[in-house]
Amino acid sequence: MSRKLLLMIFLFFICISSYGQGTTVRGVVKDISGDALPGVSVKVKGGTGGTTTDGNGQFTLKTPDNAVLIFSYIGYQVKEEAVQGSSTLEITLLPSNQELDEVVVVGYGTQRKGDITGAVGVVSQEAFESRPNTQFGSILQGKTAGVQVSSPGGKPNAGLNIRIRGTSSITSSSDPLYVVDGVPIADTRSINPADIESMSILKDAASAAIYGAQGANGVVLITTKKGKEGKTRVDLNAYAGFSSVWRKLDVLNASQYRELMTALGRNTDWDRYTANTNWQDEVFQQGASQNYQLAFSGKSNKTTYYLSGGWTKQKGAVRSAEMDRYNFKVNLQQEVNSWLTLGTNLGYTRYHDVDVADNQAVNQGGVIMGILSTPPNIGIYNPNGTFTSNPFQDWENPLAFTDGSERGYRNQRVIGNAYAEITFLPGLKFRSNFGIDAGSGVYEYFLDPIRTSYGRAQEGIGRYNTDQRNYWIADNTLTYNKQLEKHNFGALLGMVAQKTQWENSETERTGFSGTSITTPNAGSVIRIANVSKREKANVSVIGRVNYDFDGKYLFTANFRADNSSNFGSENKWGYFPSFSAGWRLSKENFLNEVSWLDDLKLRAGWGIVGNDNVGEYAYWGRVASDANYPFGGVISPGTRPSTLQNDNLKWEETKQTNIGLDISVFNARLNFSADAYLKKTSDLLLNVPVPRATGFDYVLQNAGALENKGLEFQVNSRNLAGALKWETDLNISLNRNKVSDLAGTTIFGANISGRGDLSYTTVGNPIGMFYGYVFTGVDPQTGDALYLRNDGTSSNNPSPDDRRIIGNPNPDFIYGLTNTFGYKNFGFSIFLQGSQGNDIYNGTRVETEGMIDAKNQTTAVLDRWTSPGQLTNVPRAVPDNTNNSRNSTRFVENGSYLRVKSVTLSYNLPETLLSRLKLSNVKVYVTGENLFTVTNYKGFDPEVNAFTNTNDATQNKNTFVGIDYGTYPQTRNLIFGLNVSF
Repeated sequence: MSRKLLLMIFLFFICISSYGQGTTVRGVVKDISGDALPGVSVKVKGGTGGTTTDGNGQFTLKTPDNAVLIFSYIGYQVKEEAVQGSSTLEITLLPSNQELDEVVVVGYGTQRKGDITGAVGVVSQEAFESRPNTQFGSILQGKTAGVQVSSPGGKPNAGLNIRIRGTSSITSSSDPLYVVDGVPIADTRSINPADIESMSILKDAASAAIYGAQGANGVVLITTKKGKEGKTRVDLNAYAGFSSVWRKLDVLNASQYRELMTALGRNTDWDRYTANTNWQDEVFQQGASQNYQLAFSGKSNKTTYYLSGGWTKQKGAVRSAEMDRYNFKVNLQQEVNSWLTLGTNLGYTRYHDVDVADNQAVNQGGVIMGILSTPPNIGIYNPNGTFTSNPFQDWENPLAFTDGSERGYRNQRVIGNAYAEITFLPGLKFRSNFGIDAGSGVYEYFLDPIRTSYGRAQEGIGRYNTDQRNYWIADNTLTYNKQLEKHNFGALLGMVAQKTQWENSETERTGFSGTSITTPNAGSVIRIANVSKREKANVSVIGRVNYDFDGKYLFTANFRADNSSNFGSENKWGYFPSFSAGWRLSKENFLNEVSWLDDLKLRAGWGIVGNDNVGEYAYWGRVASDANYPFGGVISPGTRPSTLQNDNLKWEETKQTNIGLDISVFNARLNFSADAYLKKTSDLLLNVPVPRATGFDYVLQNAGALENKGLEFQVNSRNLAGALKWETDLNISLNRNKVSDLAGTTIFGANISGRGDLSYTTVGNPIGMFYGYVFTGVDPQTGDALYLRNDGTSSNNPSPDDRRIIGNPNPDFIYGLTNTFGYKNFGFSIFLQGSQGNDIYNGTRVETEGMIDAKNQTTAVLDRWTSPGQLTNVPRAVPDNTNNSRNSTRFVENGSYLRVKSVTLSYNLPETLLSRLKLSNVKVYVTGENLFTVTNYKGFDPEVNAFTNTNDATQNKNTFVGIDYGTYPQTRNLIFGLNVSF
């Protein structure tokens, strides 16, 4: 026993002696530009010792002789360095190409970004955190090539119009499919941007074909936040801001208006109208916004969690406009055991807004046209407290539209899913997912029967409308991934079932005795009482195969078969295949010696996608219940055939070819992508004329074709990577649209102020061209507007056949440029966004320069013709005659603009202070939005589209582009914010 004890003591001292022979290593860690890197992790390979570099990039570590040190730092490649008796080391870390290693969400799965062969744009969490926003679409604007984001106006409740690689339909929706955590959704206003982790935009058919008949307009995949490994993290984000209309228009004052009315032969007792009201000052106001978001996240005991709650409120820059939204989000995932994982993503939203009527004439209740058209000679209220009206016509002032009615929309919505993942074998997984999108909304309206003239005429109006949407989706997928030496295989097979049900009701009553009860039950006359229901269902089979050899040769194939209830019995099933391939040339031997080249990949893809957004029961021969008839002195209910049946009706089909190039150079300091595409859409769903002998004028058929082709360029560069950091993100998109076939028809629309249809869609041209007369000036002798005739002469009374294409609302290209700077704890970013080469039809000027009735006009009419021989471009004033203000080139303007979309200055509290406060991050910032706009457009704002959000089913809103008609303008915003994490 004593011998064994002595042996153990001897061995112990040998170990102590060996340890004492270790080396104390000192060193410094820098980047490739020579700047020190603080916070780099330095560990002993295979051991437990370690440290981090200080603020000067220096470290000291005692290590065994001949140890190997591992240096790791976020954004840089891991480096191993042998000590080999050295006591001083100088280490240089190379930046890692994180973009290639980033995991990107694609349809029904994920993929390493470097292995993607389709055209997929990615918007990361950093973009969402770069500036405050209330709807996610605003972050997409100008951030990724091929995606055009425009706002129909500046209202707090305004949505955003998103087009991916142009407009792909005429009568069907051209909006992309939005998918949140695997659940397709319809209305995006309920999505809280603060809960979004990242977005993937599937732009070409090769990537979107997995969504089949829903993928023709592209797909936006939204992934919400998940918890991360470590302690519970608490994030508190808050901001408050102010907004105002960035431009006002000059209109006639009281004396100038009186003079114009005299010229038009209108007169009244002007002593009764002595005010000089500036209606823009009365209706435009300083808006305000506030937002609060609290989130808890983390991962422990194999449970990943993210819980958040938020509240957003906006008061618009136009009187009475407002919006507020409550959001609650719960994302949970539990690893039950080694083969089973369960999870859920659930969000609840309570939404409310008060709308302001725009895109309408003053006599139709349009507020924006009202502030321009209402005479300044009248005040706001009559002596009896009622709203004033135009002295010559019973058009009320704009405050009657904002304050004379109670109106509001509220909605409650639940979006979520529950899923289970089972791992049968290594690489073989089964996932079952069930998701819902259920919402119910109420719109209430009450028109004052006393203070408003229209309310007095109707004895008040009360409306109560409801809408319900219940959607569910069930998908089951089996995936298998296998690696055999340099061969990597992946496969997916699944089935999808989904169904949507809608219920709507509308009630309207008039005949109110007062304002004490505003619900329709207080009205004595029932004007409307309707209820409608409809539904849509799809069943699908999906599949995908991935293969790559050594990351060098890449191949992907997708397939989907869709059965839609919207289509006829002869075409119930649609088939949507796609193929794409990639070749990473940078891995070839002939490029191995090119030291500055990090990655070079060629991509090519082809696929077919569809559009089934034609409406429910579209192929059926439907029956209308409005054919009531008198029988025996009593009105009896009756029905009538309303549509012809078409059993051959099917989806619109889009075939798309894409060729792309991705290149990364100089240790990922410069990254460039380029794509060229050709989209051809056939079997357009159009109402085609049929012989009157059928008893109908039109029948819905698959007839017509159009195409989009374009180029996309995206550049990301890290210009400076030292103490002063500077990154640039630039993208440019060019798209050319052309109609190939319309089955012999021409599509008109967008009637402006009774001047006839402005929008013109015909074969050989882009959709939505402006159609009208060519304005050649003003006759100096008569003061009449002159228009070009087909024979080359000019006339004030041209023939309708003299009309032609007078403008193109489609831009030559759109672009976005973001520069981000960082120095120590300060950050600064500036985002520029613009559109070039598009025309805008300023329909507002038709009303405010027409000089035909009692509406007020802009100061442009001060240059109107008044005497023979006068040279001017503004015709004379002529009562009740539209010849001088026809739809013409006079009102077509250059809509190009460059806008400073956002500027943000931020400051992060230093680590030393944070440690004392026991906080992990505190950031304060100030953001300015729409601070400056360069444009030649004369209207309120060049980022405008009056008819995009029309709810009229008879209007082909895809063809009504680039029209301004009293549209709520964009606002300039100043926002102050605070982000705290602990």
